[in-house]
Amino acid sequence: MTGDAYVIDAVRTPFGKYGGALSGTRPDDLAAHVVRALVDRSPGLDPAAIDDVYFGDANGAGEDNRNVARMAALLAGLPVTVPGATLNRLCGSGLEAAIAANRAVAVGDASLVLAGGVESMSRAPWVLPKPAKGFPAGHETLHSTTLGWRMVNPRMEPSWTVSLGESTEQVAEEFGIGRAEQDAFALRSHANAAAAWEKGVFADEVVQVPGAELERDESIRETSAERLAALKPAFRPEGTITAGNASPLNDGAAALLIGDADAARAAGREPLARIVSRGAAAVEPHRFGVGPVRAAEIALRRAGIGWGDLAAVELNEAFAAQSLACLRSWEGLDPEIVNPDGGAIAIGHPLGASGARVLGTLAHGLRRRGGGWGLAAICIGVGQGLAVVLHA
Repeated sequence: MTGDAYVIDAVRTPFGKYGGALSGTRPDDLAAHVVRALVDRSPGLDPAAIDDVYFGDANGAGEDNRNVARMAALLAGLPVTVPGATLNRLCGSGLEAAIAANRAVAVGDASLVLAGGVESMSRAPWVLPKPAKGFPAGHETLHSTTLGWRMVNPRMEPSWTVSLGESTEQVAEEFGIGRAEQDAFALRSHANAAAAWEKGVFADEVVQVPGAELERDESIRETSAERLAALKPAFRPEGTITAGNASPLNDGAAALLIGDADAARAAGREPLARIVSRGAAAVEPHRFGVGPVRAAEIALRRAGIGWGDLAAVELNEAFAAQSLACLRSWEGLDPEIVNPDGGAIAIGHPLGASGARVLGTLAHGLRRRGGGWGLAAICIGVGQGLAVVLHA
């Protein structure tokens, strides 16, 4: 049995900055909050009808351990009979969760799945490896699990394990993307996100976190080309990447109801969009930033459409340079339809949540704009990319 799967509804928290307004909230509580909020928005929905809960989580090393999807379901008060599974495709984890939900519904294994993603980069712990032998006499090293490589396997190719920032400097060189172009892209992200909040664009998408004084995404800044140009390079003395043209460290969660037409009717909701196709791809680890290029091309081909058919694109902005490299590779795409309400440089990038966020934002955006084709895409550390095509 096969059938269509729909994004029935989608919510997210405002995204908090590192050490900011959401840093006092555990990641499992952030996840539980969006789960509960999503269920409460559909009074006709019987929580026991949820066949599974899939959540993306990139770290899983701290309070998000022990299968945060299951923990979120239990903390949210869902029936104990609702199972849960946590998926990890690093930055793409939230989108991977949505794809897994789509597949389960499409093949008839489920009628309704709650999918999402969560990350608290503020609360990501330090980890201490066990010593090779007992009673070590020397010092031991604590490793931060906030972002990037740690405890690297010495057999791994050294050029693959450079920092995310150095990797993106290499991508910027490869595609000839300069500092001014990156800063202009970042400025647009902040301006579009600020304008979207002012216009109430996110009113149907964002749910406030109880006990946290945060009404909108915390990393959005009123900035200027001059201010961005004054920032020092972060990864190379003469580099082009700065704190201003890269996504920040963030905390947040996002969730979607994904189901078939019967599930939507039972919940009393008209679906936001139909999930049409998916694409996954991989490149050399240090070229992770262009991972979405082929993933998006695969998804579009499977949907039977081209770049000119799209009404909106949500591309997660890990860095301005990698986003621009993707746009430069997608001939025929109008850049003005990409992230029209801002991207991760302004909104934020809590790793496990971002994939669910871009898909939910796309679904809401297509509905708001009267329908059409849309693409959500995300780059992934260690050289991968994911993409999903929606139609509303």
